[in-house]
Amino acid sequence: MERLLRGDLPPGGKCDLNTLAAEAGVARTAFYAKKHRDGSTRPGPYQHLAQEFDRRLKSLREAGEIVDPRLAQIERLREPNTTLQNRLTRQDAELADLTDFKQRALSRIAAQYLEIERLGEQIQAGGKVSSLLKRRPPSSTIGSCS
Repeated sequence: MERLLRGDLPPGGKCDLNTLAAEAGVARTAFYAKKHRDGSTRPGPYQHLAQEFDRRLKSLREAGEIVDPRLAQIERLREPNTTLQNRLTRQDAELADLTDFKQRALSRIAAQYLEIERLGEQIQAGGKVSSLLKRRPPSSTIGSCS
């Protein structure tokens, strides 16, 4: 129990009753209450140790100490994971906006291209198309250039 509570865990083990039972060489069920055939309960042979282990583990956790290195790693990675999830959500929204913008821009370009083609065909067919720009004859300079 002392080793587990110090964080000295076996490979693949956690700081829990299963690992405690495996390290002690007893069945896990020995930590729990037993039932007689008449339905009444009696304490398990090591139930008092399980209660002591749970009490000490709880007090360590309340003190802010994380005994299990795996849990400590999970806690360390939780904040960067949340940050990355938020960033991914923002980028997904931005990507959707840019995709929509691209689609609208392509639609406008296609409409303008069709209009240019239509006007070109109308000019070649001899239709009357007038220019909006009027050509001005070159004029003298207005004002001083010096």
